[in-house]
Amino acid sequence: MKSREILLTQRPVGMPTAAEFELTEVDVPEPTDGQILVENVCMSVDPYMRGRMMDRESYVPPFAVGETLTGGAIGRVIQSKHADYAEGDYVDSMFGWREAFCADAGWVNRIGELQAPASAYLGVLGMPGLTAYAGLLEVGELKDGETVFVSGAAGAVGSLVGQIAKIKGCRVVGSAGTESKIKWLQELGFDYAFNYRDGNLPQQLREGAPEGIDVYFDNVGGDHLEAAIGHMKPGGRLALCGAIAQYNDTETSPGPNNMMLIIGLGLKLQGFIVTSFAHLKDQFVADVAGWIQSGELQYKETILDGVERAPEAFIGLFEGANTGKMIVNLKS
Repeated sequence: MKSREILLTQRPVGMPTAAEFELTEVDVPEPTDGQILVENVCMSVDPYMRGRMMDRESYVPPFAVGETLTGGAIGRVIQSKHADYAEGDYVDSMFGWREAFCADAGWVNRIGELQAPASAYLGVLGMPGLTAYAGLLEVGELKDGETVFVSGAAGAVGSLVGQIAKIKGCRVVGSAGTESKIKWLQELGFDYAFNYRDGNLPQQLREGAPEGIDVYFDNVGGDHLEAAIGHMKPGGRLALCGAIAQYNDTETSPGPNNMMLIIGLGLKLQGFIVTSFAHLKDQFVADVAGWIQSGELQYKETILDGVERAPEAFIGLFEGANTGKMIVNLKS
């Protein structure tokens, strides 16, 4: 069978553009013993992928120029040469950015019967969801009734952080970049949501959390991190998940200018990678699926159709084009 795929043609400098991606078509081989043939249903684009487009050492190897990109995807088995997989089984894999693939069965995970639309396993029940769950509860050491600030609050991770904190009885403050996103955060029950483009960030934080912040979940970095440090309570915790404001910088960005407060306030700052929290996955899925079914937790997706639109979807992450999880649908 044929598969359309997206190649990385050159490494982006600054904001990625369509020129760094190329659509190609390849022949997918038939499976041999121990292999399965999978047709992808949907795929994910995520901010961390920007770092993999740079030629540098990190927690995952960089993407290779001239090769098909990879990332989270949900697919269905259409042919199997492995006893544990049957035709029609749903699987998650890292073989995104393509319509189909053949691989050893050990490179995929069977999902079983879907408890939600397939795309949810790339968002609220997938890697972003576990990132929010582990970052807030384990890294942030959240306690009931605390005050939480989350930046990038209308994204796939941030919107879950805020809702989980509300479920835990906390006061939740969130920032986003458009009025439509602010309205959605208010609908989700955020106690205070503000457009960081509209005013003085430290002042907006003081209005939203007049008594200070116990936990800051950082998706943005830069001025948001500096403002949060300046408004933390003694003993506060900062879970450093991402710094999307700086991913496309071509020059080194200055760090927060108030780092001395970390010492005096006894703050705990911890960066984390979601793969370190695989031990929480079963509990995470059980909790979040239950919250969705009870109506306590909602989620949104921004969906673009067709693998050819994957570069557009990816670039859109850095332009604020998504509310909730950005998904590329691969099946009509």
